Amino acid sequence: MKLDLHVHTNVGSSDSGLSPEQLVIAAKAVGLDGVCVTEHGTVWDKYQMERFSAEHDFLVIPGMEVSTDLGHITCFGLTGYSSGIHRAEILRRVVQASDGIMIAAHPFRRMFDDPRISGWSKIYSVEEAADLTIFKLTDELEVVNGANNAQENLFALKVARVLGRTGIGGSDAHSTSGIGYGAIVTERDVSNVEELIEEIREGRYYPTGSLLKGSAISYWDERADELGAAVAS
Repeated sequence: MKLDLHVHTNVGSSDSGLSPEQLVIAAKAVGLDGVCVTEHGTVWDKYQMERFSAEHDFLVIPGMEVSTDLGHITCFGLTGYSSGIHRAEILRRVVQASDGIMIAAHPFRRMFDDPRISGWSKIYSVEEAADLTIFKLTDELEVVNGANNAQENLFALKVARVLGRTGIGGSDAHSTSGIGYGAIVTERDVSNVEELIEEIREGRYYPTGSLLKGSAISYWDERADELGAAVAS
């Protein structure tokens, strides 16, 4: 199955102009089999989402993007916001108690920009970046994010290689533009958030950034030539 794991709608994200109905139409048009709605700081009601999914004959999975002291993290398995989860260590405990998973979202966004405006103190080497605390607390990281540039995504892919992780794809769409830019392809069909969590835990997926080009090749293969360069570049 082809699933976009990072999308925002106007139901729960104030910065999104994308309605759920527009999301489904656009997702079907690019060949997606499902999407994960990861609203900012909130989660769709499970039964509301199941009804919407059934009405449109399209898989929609609930998630949440949490802004933490270590960066943005998308979570699956939570049913709502809890006090204190803006701290990544507390978020980890809450997610573990819910038998969920955490994914570092767009982890290197703007790192290569001017440090006076980027918020980053330095440009890390791949090895330094792989040792950041956020990756000790999360289960995966986005290596294809539709709102990141190619340099940022490639750097995340190199960090995933050092960490021994597969990497996740998501469009981070807030409008119809870019839906499906990043996704994962799972080995097995999934029908709910629990099955998605199991597929990720078992490693039965790969990231892709080529759906909008009419393909679904692995992002690892797509950028293999660039990965062949020095890891620390």
